[in-house]
Amino acid sequence: MRYRCCRTLIRRSYYDSHRALSSITPREQMHYDALIIGAGPAGLSAAIRLKQIALKDNKEISVCIVEKGVEVGAHILSGNVFETVALDELFPDWRDDPDVPISTKASDDSFKILTSDKNYFTIPSILHPPELHNKGNYIISLSQLVRWLGNKAEELGVEIYPGFAASEVLYGEKGEIIGIATKDAGISKDGTEKDGFTSGIELIAKQTLFAEGARGSCSEEVIEKYNLREGKDVQSYGLGVKEVWEVPENVFKKGYIQHTLGWPLQSNPLKAETFGGSFLYHMEPNLVLIGMVVGLDYANPYINPYKEFQRWKHHPAVAENLVGGQCISYGARVLNEGGFHAIPKLTMPGGALIGCSPGFLNAVKIKGSHTAMKSGMLSADALYPHLLEEEGNVAGALTPTLTLTLTFITSSQGNVAGGGEAIEIPGYEQALKDSWIGKELYAVRNTHAAFKYSTIAGMIHTAFSCFISRGNEPWTLKNIMPDSQKTLPAKNFKEILYPKPDGVLSFDLLTSLSRSGTSHEHDQPSHLKIKEELKEVPSDLSITTYDGPEQRFCPAGVYEYTEADDTGKRDLVINAQNCVHCKCCSIKMPEEYIKWSVPEGGGGPSYTVM
Repeated sequence: MRYRCCRTLIRRSYYDSHRALSSITPREQMHYDALIIGAGPAGLSAAIRLKQIALKDNKEISVCIVEKGVEVGAHILSGNVFETVALDELFPDWRDDPDVPISTKASDDSFKILTSDKNYFTIPSILHPPELHNKGNYIISLSQLVRWLGNKAEELGVEIYPGFAASEVLYGEKGEIIGIATKDAGISKDGTEKDGFTSGIELIAKQTLFAEGARGSCSEEVIEKYNLREGKDVQSYGLGVKEVWEVPENVFKKGYIQHTLGWPLQSNPLKAETFGGSFLYHMEPNLVLIGMVVGLDYANPYINPYKEFQRWKHHPAVAENLVGGQCISYGARVLNEGGFHAIPKLTMPGGALIGCSPGFLNAVKIKGSHTAMKSGMLSADALYPHLLEEEGNVAGALTPTLTLTLTFITSSQGNVAGGGEAIEIPGYEQALKDSWIGKELYAVRNTHAAFKYSTIAGMIHTAFSCFISRGNEPWTLKNIMPDSQKTLPAKNFKEILYPKPDGVLSFDLLTSLSRSGTSHEHDQPSHLKIKEELKEVPSDLSITTYDGPEQRFCPAGVYEYTEADDTGKRDLVINAQNCVHCKCCSIKMPEEYIKWSVPEGGGGPSYTVM
């Protein structure tokens, strides 16, 4: 294929409202055939598939991935019991690779109902839905798997740039997506350039695949711009909080899998209570992966997901798996729970959504990595023929040259990429619906929504869907309200008095946060901004009506309120340096008053075994 070269673009820019519009800085521009935002399972699978097809056809295409984490895998957190179906398709001989981080075969499956803080009963395996049968699956660290996938992608010639955060979507003259710009580095809190300032880079491509994970900032921008949720359910989310423990040999049970419902999130099965449950997996060599997922559609503003998780560990059915152990890692991340009916339109001119950006989690299976990978592969299959059609015009990145052009800051750039019309790949969406992803998600399309009636109603409907109807029931349970609107005023509830951590099984938040490896450059503008039109919401609504739920739902202690001043007003304090990039605040804040944007590249958690 013929390649265009890199060039430098002189652009007029600003940072927040602080930087003068007269400040002019050079910005390099690089061109690729395909650009992928996020080095997770979906993004890496898409890149690998594109390169595999091109290699088979003896063609050359340029593929670039930008990743905001300091390294590939640093921001990846998942359960994870891994279903290998997509990996089998991507690398049929993966089992022969001695470096693949997949070794712990699932063995015993246990599903328990915790009836109190001490009691439980176990549901016989014969009554488990087929989705919860894990024979042939593996217990893995997803952050380790994506590192392996990253190496495989680079071996195929994919360019991966960790530590570069995509902060701005670039648009052409017709409103099509032409690429992204990475975050500038070296801007102080007051918006001025520091010594060592480095301008971001504009990455231009014929197709941009958004693989940022749930609630990605660029993904949410294009979903809104192109109205991709029109006619779809409102997405609902859960917050997953996870720890990894090292345990003694006599406690470790290789391949053991345990899931629970009930205490502490649900106490009365006949009531509609907080949606959620827990997982506990034993992974070689001696690790226990534990976590709790709390549906963010809960009503009680006093619920603290982190503290619910900490007290859950004291239940005998959980604590016996941690005896003599040591917690070595902590993290949190939101996940899409809306399912089949909440999947947005997947394509737009110049771009497509893959993985958890649109959301393909199977909430009954409690799995989404396999569907994320397959979606990336399907997008690559659909994109590749279009790249060949544009063979004479497709952009690439070889020898840099210098061009001086002046543009003004805007998210609606001129079509500086050149090379013909932007590509839209509608065949991807149809292929996904026709694939095993579509069939798998359709079969459980109503199960999450059924829990809004009561826990027992949700369990009955799940059984009916999984064993009998397979999604063909003649009704559809809709979700029409965002999670932020489902929080009720604090006056309707009593404050929850959580037990103090004992420092053995349960821990205070700052101790846990230190195990996440979270780090940000302190002298930079906050990446967590109160939307200008909602600037009064924290003091005039959130703290007064809901008693400041952000102080409790944030699993990193980012948000707190000052003591009341002489007028009784309490102001919000944002400790952005604590942020683990879970995205919960952009979902559950009253009126969604926080805009989550990316900090400087490389900031955030540094997960290694999550």
